[in-house]
This record gives sequence, C-alpha cells and structure tokens, in this order.
Amino acid sequence: MGSLPIRERETSQELPFGHSMLKLFPLDPNFKNLNHGSFGTCPNVVVEERQRFQAELDSTPDTFIRYNIPKYLDSSRAAAAEYLNVPVDEVVYVKNATTGVNLVLRNLVYKPGDIIVYFSCVYGACEKTIAYLAETTPLKARKVMLDLPCAHEDILQRFKDVVRTAKQDGLNVKVALFDTIVSQPGVRFPFEKMVEICREESILSCVDGAHGVGHIPLDLGKLDADFFVSNCHKWLFTPRGCAVFHVPVRNQHLIRSTIPTSWGFQPIPNILSDCTRFPQVLPGDNAKPPFAALFEMVATNDDCPYLCTPAALRFRRDVCGGEARIMEYCEALAFDAGNLVARILGTQVLCEPGPEAQTIRGASQLRRCALVNVRLPIGVDHGAAALGGMQRSYPVVRAGEVSVLARWIEKQLTYEHNTIVPVFPLGGVVVGFG
Repeated sequence: MGSLPIRERETSQELPFGHSMLKLFPLDPNFKNLNHGSFGTCPNVVVEERQRFQAELDSTPDTFIRYNIPKYLDSSRAAAAEYLNVPVDEVVYVKNATTGVNLVLRNLVYKPGDIIVYFSCVYGACEKTIAYLAETTPLKARKVMLDLPCAHEDILQRFKDVVRTAKQDGLNVKVALFDTIVSQPGVRFPFEKMVEICREESILSCVDGAHGVGHIPLDLGKLDADFFVSNCHKWLFTPRGCAVFHVPVRNQHLIRSTIPTSWGFQPIPNILSDCTRFPQVLPGDNAKPPFAALFEMVATNDDCPYLCTPAALRFRRDVCGGEARIMEYCEALAFDAGNLVARILGTQVLCEPGPEAQTIRGASQLRRCALVNVRLPIGVDHGAAALGGMQRSYPVVRAGEVSVLARWIEKQLTYEHNTIVPVFPLGGVVVGFG
C-alpha cells in the first residue's frame, strides 16, 4: 500500500440522500437500518479501504505492525485532529467510547473524599465502571437524578445543586461524567455548558461523546473539555471499532496507561527492584510525544479501522457534500419522521413541554440531533394511583414486565420485519428510539 488517501477511482459526485445512497453501503437491501446509532455502518469505499489495510497486514504482518502502521496512524490522527480543530498531538484512537471513559476514570488517582458526579441517564457500562472503582478505590459517587425529557436549564441546575451539596458535605468533586447525546433516551445534552460549569468549579470534565463525531458540529478546541471520547464508527462512517480520544496537553500526564497496559507505559524508576530496564519490542519513534507513543501499540489488535478516518472524511465531503449537508439532513429527517410516527401511533415525541417543541424544528434543545424518541401506545401500571390520563386508552402492562415486553418487540422487529428499533421504559412510559 503506497499511500493512505482514498483511491482516485472513488466518485466525487454528490448523490441525493435517501434510497439512492443505499447502493453505496454494504447493508442488506431487505433490512431497514433504523438503528444506526447503536453500531453504525460504513460505506463500501471505506470497507474496501479497511480490506486493503488488512490485506497488507496479513501479507507482511511484521512489516505492517512494526514499521507501517505508525505512519498510517499518524496520518489518520492528523485527519481527525484537523476535523476536530485540535493539535494532532492531543488525539489518539481507542476501540470505543466505553474504553475512553474507562481510560480516564481508571487512570485518575483518588483520595478519600474524592467523588465523581454523573447523571441518571449515563450509559450503563460507564455506570458499572464507576461501581467498580467505588469497590476498589476511595472514589465515591453522586448521581444527578433527571426526569427526561426536561429542559437543558433544569439539567444544569440539578448538576449545580449536587455539586454545591457535595462541597458543603466536605467532599472534593474530582470529575464529572456526562454525554454529548444521551443513548437512552436519544436526546442532546447541554455538554457545552456543562464543560463551562466544570471549569468554573475546578472539576475535571469527562465527556462521553459516543454519539458526537459526525453527528453534531464539534469544535474540541473551542469546547476545551478535559477529556473527550467519541465513536467514529457510529456517525462518521468508519469501521468498528474506532473512537477518537482527545486529551489536551495539560492533562496528558494524568493518562499514564492504556487498557491493557502495554509497551508505551513508562513506569516510575526503580518501581521493580529486580528490573532496571524495560524492553522495547517495537522500533518506536523516540521523537514522538509520550501521549501519542503510549497509544501507538496496545497489544496485538487489528487496528485497521483506525486508519480509515481519512477515507470516511473524504466520502462525507465528496459524495455526501460535507458535514453541514449531512447533519442538516439527518436532524430534519429525525424530526419529521418522529412526528410522523407519533401522529400514526396517536402519541407524542419526547421533548420539552409545549407545542413548539413538537412542531417547530429548533424549538427543542433536546431534539437538536439525529435521534428521536417516540412514545409507544402502551400504558405502564405502577400501582393504582399511577395509572391515569391518556394511558387509560392504551393496553397496560405492569411495570415489572416492561423490559420483557421491550425485548420481545425488538426481537419481533428483527426477525419478522427486518428492522430494529430499541425499545425501553422511561419513567411511566414505553419508548421506541432511533
């Protein structure tokens, strides 16, 4: 493989969005991919690019891993850094957003009295990471309880209230974890304001941007979060798994180890009494900044998805017409389609109260993204006093049975209708999201 950029045979002609785009993706034409947000997909030209890298890896594994992948990786990091408006030495790749969150939370050193503040809408795997750290370190946690959907102002105020109470209790709020776009329900979070509040309160901000890159406009240089990770394989059209991990230079000393700890780790001198030097298996680039070197070789993996970011970006630019066109189309499609489905079901889209949020694009802060949450016509019985209002005309299930019903609906959609829409309980209602 002579060079990293996409080959010239790719088209540079913009195509109309919608059905005409399907032929450019490897999706089964009989499968309706309504759940792009969970696992993403990538176009054929990016699949081919990954296959070319994999062919090189399989044909000359030592040459590729020892000498070639660092060069390809640097080019891909540079493309991601330019896209996100940050220096290249602040950007590396990891497998997914969960890995990035784990890297931050597991690398930080905690003392008694340190706490993490996070939200009740946190991604489940990240909350389990917090639980693990609470088991194994002095870190304690405080959760900001949200009743979504609610206004951004309410989210910010509740965060401030929890932080203020924690400080009054003599605790040190060391880090806050929050989303760009929440996974369930799929709503936009006020992450920009959250970063500002964290900066004012001297709290480290860890942004789980799993649904960020390629989904909404991002300028990480302007945002200036302390840690930011975002999946590229969800919305940017790279292969799975590929996530960009941004750490400003000021915080890179806090990220001492990858997961797993690998060849880039620099131990404290003389930490092991019987080992005076640590071997370096791969050639490495001694001139490379320590943060970039740390992530250059993390065990033996197929890191070819990391190398496909330039291919994905060029497809988005030349075939899709650029970021603004993509994001405008996806947000408008989610808004209009969500309203249509809600009208058919006789329910409503979950958003802030008021008719404007339902009918006028831009009136809802929560809906400023390509995800939408539609209430299903199912009532949830939480007890005699909880069932009321419009739920009375719906089929009713007991609260303890909602999760079983949701999994059944998802399975029926998958195997009977060749599609999938995640279904989940939210407060007193059942929601379909996509």
